[in-house]
Amino acid sequence: MTRVVAAVLAAVAVFVLADLGTAAAAESGISRQMRDRLDLPEDPAVRVHGLSFLAQAVTGRYEQVEVSMTRMPIGPLRTPEIQVQLHGVRAQLSDLVGSGPARFRAAAAEGVVRIGPMDVRRLVVAAGGPAGEVAHLTVEEVDANAIDTVIRSGGDPTLRGLDPRTAARFVAEMPVDGDDTRVAVLTSLLVSDGKLRIVPLDVREDDTQAPVPDAVRDSLMRAMAVELDLGTLPLGITPTQASVPEFNVLEISGAVRDLSIGEGAGSALSTD
Repeated sequence: MTRVVAAVLAAVAVFVLADLGTAAAAESGISRQMRDRLDLPEDPAVRVHGLSFLAQAVTGRYEQVEVSMTRMPIGPLRTPEIQVQLHGVRAQLSDLVGSGPARFRAAAAEGVVRIGPMDVRRLVVAAGGPAGEVAHLTVEEVDANAIDTVIRSGGDPTLRGLDPRTAARFVAEMPVDGDDTRVAVLTSLLVSDGKLRIVPLDVREDDTQAPVPDAVRDSLMRAMAVELDLGTLPLGITPTQASVPEFNVLEISGAVRDLSIGEGAGSALSTD
């Protein structure tokens, strides 16, 4: 019995090592293809999800493949993080682990660009005026309570129509009347034609909800009216929506269907 158990464990160990090794080779092939296709300075991180890579390789179908890239400049953005989720990937194992270009198709792909407030602050400071003195900038989620607070503090009542899911609250640390002050800018996030528009709607002190001097308000309203031309995201994905899913993360996302990658495979066939 002991020998049988040992033999089974040894077989399992061999299978696991083979599974991990083959998955690493395939992930390397996909990564290499992404680097060449997107003209990246280095290979992106790739992970094939699922309990067993070899079990998926037998059918030539892979449930989900994740591709991550950091610090890939997009337009004026210098340090965005990009993540692409490929769903329903179809490929022969030889097309992924061979020495030639990796080739595969995906039923759908979702792309996300995560922008830190540092990039936005740089654009705000470049606008000059009082906004040019913003020393630090953070971005926060918005909920109905936050909107109600602004309205109760003197904000425009029409702000009740603002959708919290496509809104953001930027908090700028800057001098106001000689004192270091946290100033909150309530904004709407609009995405169309591959462009993200940040539309400032209200400016006031973060802690007291009191109005700020006109010069500070007007400068921030101009500086925060940022438009980013993102074009298309990696793999032909068109951005369609923006949100703040968590503190200090501005996220732009989109999707594409029926994607072909590799030599002679062409590009995205149709987009959402």
